[in-house]
Amino acid sequence: MEKKTKVSVIIIAAAVGVTAVLFAVINATKGDGAQGGMPGKGGRWGGGNTTFTVRSAEAVTATLTNYVITNGEVESQSAVEVFPSMSGKVQQINVLLGSHVKKGDIIAKIDPSEPGTKYALSPVEAPISGSIVSSPLKVGTTVTTNSAVTMIGDIDNLQISVNVPERYVAELKTGLKAEVSLEAYPGVVFSASVSRVSPVVDSSTRTKQVILNFDKKDSRVNAGMFAKVKLYTTKYSGKLVVPSDAVVTNDDGSAYLFVVNDDYTVSRREIKTGKSIDGKIQVTDNLMSGERVVYEGMLSLSDGAKVNDLENPDPNANAKSEAPAGGEPVQGGKR
Repeated sequence: MEKKTKVSVIIIAAAVGVTAVLFAVINATKGDGAQGGMPGKGGRWGGGNTTFTVRSAEAVTATLTNYVITNGEVESQSAVEVFPSMSGKVQQINVLLGSHVKKGDIIAKIDPSEPGTKYALSPVEAPISGSIVSSPLKVGTTVTTNSAVTMIGDIDNLQISVNVPERYVAELKTGLKAEVSLEAYPGVVFSASVSRVSPVVDSSTRTKQVILNFDKKDSRVNAGMFAKVKLYTTKYSGKLVVPSDAVVTNDDGSAYLFVVNDDYTVSRREIKTGKSIDGKIQVTDNLMSGERVVYEGMLSLSDGAKVNDLENPDPNANAKSEAPAGGEPVQGGKR
């Protein structure tokens, strides 16, 4: 009888112990679910205690400028082809590519003689002063009065000739600014302005020729260089601008973003947008200058969510984290 009583006591004690362990595990699981991302109240992941890490940017009034990227060639502003006055063979060349000449200088001589005849050499004179900008014909070449022996240009005053696609024609006008890059000088930007716009569109290429002049003379720039041109066209000003990544577009075309409040919660705002250029977009409605909008991490947010903004940290965050749950001061790491 005594053995049976001892066995019953052991069984009861074991049952009580198992029940206590299960109760502790259940409570711990509930606590972890609220903090560790298990579904909380209302069916939202993370419950009311979840803080989402985001990055934000300030909405500011700024000007967006549209532009066209095209290629061109550096050339002389004034260049003249030089033609002989008589047909024949090139007997003598007195210049090289890049040589400077004055008006009236003899740059070549043509031999108009034919079999059985002998004529004096015919000189080819420079019609203007400048530099030889195209390779002269070689000695022995047969030419006519329609054959250009070479070209003379003013290399002290250079320009860029580009062809702009027809779809941008409405935005072209003199005075537009451009940034010019040359392969010979990586990372260096030369400024230029539109000086002339062709009045016609080339029917074969569907482009319009645009001439740009450099704003400053630079000895590094040479005629014949290949140029990459960033031509600025229309400016859009007077609107609030935010990063394009901050705006989420719905299937129906409507858009929204999240604004960071003073208490580091977020509010979802339905907005209207304008022009978008180079990662920036205009917001034309329901946003004020100076408000901060989330541009990274917004897809995990919902209205009222708590955030940790890496770009604009909460100044009270450290003080809050140091205080224990009951609000008592912490001394020496112990309560």
